[in-house]
Amino acid sequence: MHVQMAVTMQLTPFIPKLRRLRSSHNLNFHNKTAATSIIACCSARNSSEAEVLVSEFNPKIPIEEAVTPPTSWYTDPSFFQLELHRIFYRGWQAVGSTEQIKDPNSFFTGRSIIKLCTLLTFFSSKFLRTNWRIIYYRLGDVEFVVCRDESGKLQAFHNVCRHHASLLASGSGHKSCFVCPYHGWTYGLSGALLKATRISGMRNFNVKDFGLIPIKVSTWGPFILLNLEKESLPLMEIDSTYVAKEWLGSCSEILSANGIDSSLNYVCRREYTIDCNWKVFCDNYLDGGYHVPYAHKGLASGLKFDSYSTTIFERVSIQSCEGSSGESKDNYDRLGRKAIYAFIYPNFMINRYGPWMDTNLVLPLGPNKCQVVFDYYLEHSLKHDKDFIELSLQDSEKVQIEDIVLCEGVQKGLQSPAYYVGRYAPKVEQAMHHFHCLLYENLKK
Repeated sequence: MHVQMAVTMQLTPFIPKLRRLRSSHNLNFHNKTAATSIIACCSARNSSEAEVLVSEFNPKIPIEEAVTPPTSWYTDPSFFQLELHRIFYRGWQAVGSTEQIKDPNSFFTGRSIIKLCTLLTFFSSKFLRTNWRIIYYRLGDVEFVVCRDESGKLQAFHNVCRHHASLLASGSGHKSCFVCPYHGWTYGLSGALLKATRISGMRNFNVKDFGLIPIKVSTWGPFILLNLEKESLPLMEIDSTYVAKEWLGSCSEILSANGIDSSLNYVCRREYTIDCNWKVFCDNYLDGGYHVPYAHKGLASGLKFDSYSTTIFERVSIQSCEGSSGESKDNYDRLGRKAIYAFIYPNFMINRYGPWMDTNLVLPLGPNKCQVVFDYYLEHSLKHDKDFIELSLQDSEKVQIEDIVLCEGVQKGLQSPAYYVGRYAPKVEQAMHHFHCLLYENLKK
């Protein structure tokens, strides 16, 4: 009776929205003022619509009675826009490994998604009439470069030349300076502009004003972290203890005690583009091993599921399971005695098992698409065992492909009119419910 009432309470507000109209509208404008007004109006309307969608999940209902977030959380463009602004522009993001820049003059580059906005495009016919259409358009990514300067200090900058916006560096390696491939402007690894070519005759130019734009950077364990918020912290070297408190809360010591530290050797990176909402991938990770016996039979054979447990922290959930160590053939034991799966809200995962650790960073590319970046780490004693590494990576690849098939299938199902909300399995999906509650909390701010 209580379950039925709870489900009815959550379904009632959005039953009329089951067939929400999503068609675009053509609008005519006679001047720029009208266009500007409609941009503001449409932006406010989309934000208001997304706010309504947030309220269609109730985090106060216990997991035993709760229904999952509605399909709009996974498919609606206005909801996607809202979560980018309120979730991904805030806090620390893991972007790489300390081993990638362990030496002075070493560097690596990357990018982080920053913004989605509502714009208006126009198509004109003989400049007499202008038809405007509302679209969603991603403004771009933050291109960054992380390096150690000559003194060994960790630095991070926007990877953009201050002259005409060319990207400065690509990939990874060692450099004593960054030379723009476009016009030769040269920057030190401290970010200072060292050389600006052919600027004779330029007035009111102060070289100190044209250094690289810095980004807040720090480390925790083997991870490099960036913070893209402009006003959250002063721009200086940031203490890792402070970062641990901000990023991990009270579980940082637990993770360190379970082998998530800087002692591992960085092996490689693999990237996957998946046709699903970023939260679908996270949900799959957070189902308490529910899907593993059915979808990953090879992986399941190395785990003892009666030992599976989940512990919830402020912004982190940790799933753990004992492995069947010693039962494998040919002395090949990839999983070891215990597997630890840590999810760090909103989109970073750390997996520690046997001699391995791998991390998954989930980047949203749109309502129905994401990229997952895997970084692999291995204990030093095995870093030269090429056969073991190759076999382990093959096993990991098999699991990832199986997960991609699952996630893309779920995304298709979310777009079906036959489904709107689901239920939680209370004994195994606590971490998933915790994730959804944190999303609600952030999206309401």
